[in-house]
Amino acid sequence: MSVRVVVADDQEIVRTGLAIMLNAQPDIEVVGEAGDGRQAVELARRLRPDVCLLDIRMPGIDGIEATRLLAGPAVADPLPVVVITTFDLDEYVYAALRAGARGFLLKDAGTALLGQAVRAAASGDALIAPAVTTRLLKAFAGTAPAPAPRQPVDPLTEREEQVLALVARGRTNAEVAAELFITLSTVKTHVTSLMNKLGARNRVEVAIWAYETRRIEL
Repeated sequence: MSVRVVVADDQEIVRTGLAIMLNAQPDIEVVGEAGDGRQAVELARRLRPDVCLLDIRMPGIDGIEATRLLAGPAVADPLPVVVITTFDLDEYVYAALRAGARGFLLKDAGTALLGQAVRAAASGDALIAPAVTTRLLKAFAGTAPAPAPRQPVDPLTEREEQVLALVARGRTNAEVAAELFITLSTVKTHVTSLMNKLGARNRVEVAIWAYETRRIEL
């Protein structure tokens, strides 16, 4: 079955371009388009897509608030959200990740990476492109207001630390498995354990924790 996507961007030409790129892929279908955050939230709640692709800067309800309403901690049945944005000093990206976004892309990511991000979000994973991760977290992790990083009740194992480092650098489960010479199912088990120990809802929050606690140096 196709991955059903709602796309939200206040620029019609960008929104249309994203929809065309996604619809061109045989396993992805854009089922709704929104020009602002409020419309995106209403549309997503009504259509219940597999993934919501949201721009950060939109009139009315912006992408951060829309993400919080669709995927935040208070949402009983959250929808997967991927944030798409420009990098130009966009101080809202970090806040969007904290609001529950499962992943993020730059608008010049290209068709292949866009499709990968949507598929990853739909399958419960997250695509964090290494270059994007480093640039964004380097810009915002040290300056964004946030409480002190929570510490796990149970310490991380040596293998979990290794998996954590790779996840924080944007590796997919398959790439982690290849680098550590372990099976894909073992990687998934370690990632699940990391999320449980850290109280993280997704891989993005695991990556943020790794940078906040200086497990990973930028």
